[in-house]
Amino acid sequence: MKKNVAAIPALLCCAAALACAQAQPAPAQAAVPPPHQAGPAPTRIAIINIQAAILNTKDGQKALAQVQTKFNPRKTDLDKLRSEIEAKQEQLRKGSATMSDDAKERLQKDIDAGTKDLNRRGQDLNDDLEQEQSRLMQDLGAKMMKIVEEYATQGGFAAVFDVSNPQTDVLWAAASTNITPDIVRLYDQAHPVADAPKPAAAPPAPAKKP
Repeated sequence: MKKNVAAIPALLCCAAALACAQAQPAPAQAAVPPPHQAGPAPTRIAIINIQAAILNTKDGQKALAQVQTKFNPRKTDLDKLRSEIEAKQEQLRKGSATMSDDAKERLQKDIDAGTKDLNRRGQDLNDDLEQEQSRLMQDLGAKMMKIVEEYATQGGFAAVFDVSNPQTDVLWAAASTNITPDIVRLYDQAHPVADAPKPAAAPPAPAKKP
């Protein structure tokens, strides 16, 4: 997920004042209200791991389980193809001294063709998986941002930094500034999910090249 900094503007509070009564009656004039007084600007800072927050909500767990169900069969096929290529590579290595040149050439062609197919299908899987995960983060992230904004505004936070991106310019933060668990709890309260699955360990891993 990209770096996301939610800057929460200062809350303004209006101060009402009553005009003092004049000692002597004066001609009626339009009352001029005193200038509005602004409250102190919020100074609290918080951090959040948006990716972890999304994936730990019940919505996120359900969506992640759906992603795994959708893509795991393709990953299983790739693992099978990779095993077949590795078996042929081992066959070529062990039989290189006894196999004829034609047999070695045919086997090498099979390995090359299989490797090319594996790389192409693996890249397709990774691209589709990345697109699906990006859509998931966008859909759930939009709802989560509303929770973050409400939480930060009510809590008097001046800014909330997303530390899920390693490029975030946060070198250190106290554990007490991490609002990720609170946001997950508030999100689940605002968006209940019936029969949510247990948290998944991780999305399908990218296909490895042989």
